[in-house]
Amino acid sequence: MKRNQSYYQERNLKNLDRIDELLGDLPYFCEDFLRGVETRTSVLTRLNYCYDLRIFFDFLSKRKLRGKAVREITLEDLGQVTDTDVEIFLSYLSNYRFGEKRLSCDERAKARKLSTVRSLFKYFFNKGLIDVNNTAKVPTPKLHEKEIVRLEKDEVSDLLDTAECGAGLSHHAAGYHDKTKIRDTAILTLFLGTGIRISELVGLNDESIDFSNNSFVVTRKGGNQALLYFSEEVGDALAAYLAQKENDPKVPDVSPAPLFLSLQYKRITVRAVENLVKKYAKIVTPLKKITPHKLRSTYGTALYRETGDIYVVADVLGHKDVNTTRKHYAAITEERRKSVANRVKLHGGEDE
Repeated sequence: MKRNQSYYQERNLKNLDRIDELLGDLPYFCEDFLRGVETRTSVLTRLNYCYDLRIFFDFLSKRKLRGKAVREITLEDLGQVTDTDVEIFLSYLSNYRFGEKRLSCDERAKARKLSTVRSLFKYFFNKGLIDVNNTAKVPTPKLHEKEIVRLEKDEVSDLLDTAECGAGLSHHAAGYHDKTKIRDTAILTLFLGTGIRISELVGLNDESIDFSNNSFVVTRKGGNQALLYFSEEVGDALAAYLAQKENDPKVPDVSPAPLFLSLQYKRITVRAVENLVKKYAKIVTPLKKITPHKLRSTYGTALYRETGDIYVVADVLGHKDVNTTRKHYAAITEERRKSVANRVKLHGGEDE
């Protein structure tokens, strides 16, 4: 399967250009590190490494190396970093300044940055270019379980109804609704009916869809492709949108043809999809912060409820590790706790 490649290739090229830009602000040896991990990491992972390392070396410049410019930091300097320095760095991340911005990291962001720093030190330690890897002595910050946020069945129905009819939209948003309602309904239905990731949805092309067996091809994390299947309900929403596109003379004749288009007739962006989900969700459930990922969790929970098979859910969602999927079980457990809440009566029992 070799579909959808142009979007992902274009995205990777943009990210590679950004990595080159960022390397200009990092110590010289960071380029060696990124080259060394290239075969076992994605372009996006290496880009995130660059963002994390910018903050780490900015910290070293300010706090340990007495104002030494980041570009002038050497491997000898790296070898002098102690485990205490790394612990101070993690504390620093709670409230720090980078450039003109005041920023802070939660426990997950701290854990990710520590993982990046560990990877850097491990690489040069294994190469024999630093004598000790003190980052290995620093424990990962404790990660607390996130509350599972998802839509209930009636909220799913209300969300789709809102996308179709536009009730509750602001005057400005209502002005565009007639042009986007079929597309938006198809996008929401695809999220809720298949659980795909936002990057997978944005990367779909017209040719990705096969109505002969209700299937479509997605490009998973890491570039692997998978064939997924959709229900008749999802198929109807996709067919309605494709029919609208076919009858629109402004749709550009390009190959491959992006499936979901913006009002400017370009491939819809991740940010635009995030905004449209937020736009409809805040009408239906204003107290829940619903994102495309929460729609994915809604699907995962519903699929587990129907199948009871955590491995099926992991396979469909594209999780490499089934433990990533077990969080959907927490939502079912919550339902069970709720269902027994009224079983024990404190009043109204038989008299002694």
